Amino acid sequence: MTHHEHKTITVLKETILPGESKTINMEIAKLHTMTKLKIPIIVERSKFHGPTVLLTAGLHGDEINGIEIVRQLIVQKINKPKIGTIICIPVINVFGFLNQTREFPDKRDLNRVFPGSKSGSLASQFAHSILTEIIPLVDFAIDFHAGGASRFNAPQIRIVPDNSELKALADVFNAPFGLFSKNIHGTFRNSCDKLGVKMLLFEGGKSIDISKSITHEGIEGTKRILNHFGMLNSRKKITIPEHKTLYIEKSGWIRAKYSGMFHGLTKIGSFVEKGQILATISDPYGKIEHKLKAPNSGYIINVNDAPIVYQGDAIYHISNATGDE
Repeated sequence: MTHHEHKTITVLKETILPGESKTINMEIAKLHTMTKLKIPIIVERSKFHGPTVLLTAGLHGDEINGIEIVRQLIVQKINKPKIGTIICIPVINVFGFLNQTREFPDKRDLNRVFPGSKSGSLASQFAHSILTEIIPLVDFAIDFHAGGASRFNAPQIRIVPDNSELKALADVFNAPFGLFSKNIHGTFRNSCDKLGVKMLLFEGGKSIDISKSITHEGIEGTKRILNHFGMLNSRKKITIPEHKTLYIEKSGWIRAKYSGMFHGLTKIGSFVEKGQILATISDPYGKIEHKLKAPNSGYIINVNDAPIVYQGDAIYHISNATGDE
């Protein structure tokens, strides 16, 4: 891994020397109330030379579980590195976090406007600042996300297919599941990749929610990565899970065939057999109860937590089991 040979690191014209800790506020814009909106960037540098790791969350403002993971990494002082530098941005989309919404205030999905531009939409300008101010300093990043709406994701790392370096890092993180997904145009991950920054994308939990088990998986995986780079504070210990990451090559959504009240019977992360009853969908009047069955054997990596579903709603994400399981 090539470390950036910076004796000093400068973020938004503020210099952080080896051994220094600094919180730098990135001002993006004023609200319509003229309140300034600042995004705290928390930089911790060791006295000793090493890689620069970026930990980010809240790209979607309602994905609070990711924000909680980065907050805990700071509270537990895991972000104080033995060597190198750790940069934490717990909430990238402060606007969305403020309003408990996924989007930016200009109604754009921030994760579709990268690399952005100096003179584009507000979201676009902001994406541009992050890529020009922070990413050039970084060797490696972990971006924390959660499932959209009320769909709960099993803890998983997403990486592009056929990239042995990223696959090796995903192995080190050792989340319960690993998914191969191509870079989507306009995403933070895609832009980082183009700029030579290796990124692991962590998915877990659902929006407007904090799950202790998801937070635990995110923290422990991050500690294993930092330890791998020789950056983990000596007082912190890593745990090695009994199971190695289960990589899923192919997966698909199971959609509701009917609208109605949803009664889920299937635990997140569990293995189900083809034909197994996953849930029932009923009318409110006690007349009808439809059984929803697994179309194939596989692992359930996302479950719906909403009490009401509409016909066509994605309610379970299932891996397509292969013969070698």
